[in-house]
Amino acid sequence: MLALGAFAGLGIEALYAFLLEPLIYGRQLSDFTTTENILHWIITCITWGIVAFLLVYIAKNKAGFNIFAESTKLRVWQWIVAVGFVVFSFVINWVNWNGFKCLIEFQANGWLKFIFQYIYYLFETVLFTLIIVYGQKAFEKWTKQKNLPWGGILCAITWGVAHIFTKGSVIVGLLSALSGFTFGVLYLLLNRDIKKTYIFLFLMFVL
Repeated sequence: MLALGAFAGLGIEALYAFLLEPLIYGRQLSDFTTTENILHWIITCITWGIVAFLLVYIAKNKAGFNIFAESTKLRVWQWIVAVGFVVFSFVINWVNWNGFKCLIEFQANGWLKFIFQYIYYLFETVLFTLIIVYGQKAFEKWTKQKNLPWGGILCAITWGVAHIFTKGSVIVGLLSALSGFTFGVLYLLLNRDIKKTYIFLFLMFVL
């Protein structure tokens, strides 16, 4: 399943951060130097880029599913609701971070780490967008139901569980699951337009 392939691609970072890199650097992720953090993000982005390319290639050439196919034009109300989703996600992130996420990360990292981290976020958004898109396609095929946000449900489960373990908080995990679900709803709201979906999901993720 391509959606699980995208999730597995995200999981590769955990192998880098908690197994391979600590062995190489002799310290845990929380103690990485600025250079080590940047190298971690660069290697992860390259890996995720390769995984994303392979998934898109396989979907198009093996399964006949082109995620870049044109979609129908959005109506005004769809744009308004999509912006409302960004605002909703901003509130969720504010609760998770106890403040404005971008500002907190900039203050904590400084400009150099901040830039590389947000490049990392660009690639991360690609993979969880693919989880939604391919999850939606798979469950529609299996259930014959096309109006339910299957991709959002899958993203909610995977993202929620991942955040419970990485953040050590059930509340953060549940809020992340809620965000993941809204991501899938947004994909349907935007008429399955992958380009618009990516832009909105990135904004929802980082703001």
